[in-house]
Amino acid sequence: MTLTVDLNADMGESFGPWGMGDDAALLQVVSSANVACGMHAGDWDTMAQTMRLARENGVGIGAHPGFADLQGFGRRKLHMPLNSLANLVAYQLGAAQAMAQGQGGRVRHLKLHGALANMAAEDKQMALACYRAALAIDPQLIIMVLAGTQQQAAAHELGCRTACELFADRAYNDDATLVDRSQPGAVIHDPEAAAARVLQMVQAGAIISETGKHIPTRIDTICLHGDTPTAVQIARAVRTGLERAGVGIKVFEGTPI
Repeated sequence: MTLTVDLNADMGESFGPWGMGDDAALLQVVSSANVACGMHAGDWDTMAQTMRLARENGVGIGAHPGFADLQGFGRRKLHMPLNSLANLVAYQLGAAQAMAQGQGGRVRHLKLHGALANMAAEDKQMALACYRAALAIDPQLIIMVLAGTQQQAAAHELGCRTACELFADRAYNDDATLVDRSQPGAVIHDPEAAAARVLQMVQAGAIISETGKHIPTRIDTICLHGDTPTAVQIARAVRTGLERAGVGIKVFEGTPI
């Protein structure tokens, strides 16, 4: 059986006249798109355009909810009551579903963004609140989780359809969480370096931390951030490297953990 993996990218993060990333180019490389829902980034026009392009390219559409923090791009930690956080996620998922349907598509997965995702990776109750809110709207929704973290533990407890994610352009701590962006080397900008480490992790079936620790995990999808300067080059290098090694690119099925 041929080994396959999905490639996903965070996108739809432009706002009004302010542009970010090259979504059109990324959508020719990736197989899944995580579309910002207007809270940490994006707006209704950007959502519509991104989802239309995703549908035209046969790319799976996902909702990418984050904190309501346009100025901080959703990367500042906010502390909210869990019931309010659940409503925030549901609000953004509903917007994504409406915009996708208007473009002839549908939302098939959900992935948390930025500080919300990082906090939920360490706090199972927070992850549960977010995922329960989303699944109450669509029980068949695939929850994309940061592999090896409390996000994955929450999805396992809920028994929902799940996709386990690795990052191509981010360094890992020994507990499978991401190295803080303020630290040197936290973000990988070199396309060939990113491609080599992705292939190594996929073939090993494990997250490989900065110290070289192997954390065995199921790997369903690889994230390529759309907002980094070399995003498109990294995406192309990762896809080429995987395919040359005999790894197929395919949209994830989202089987329970």
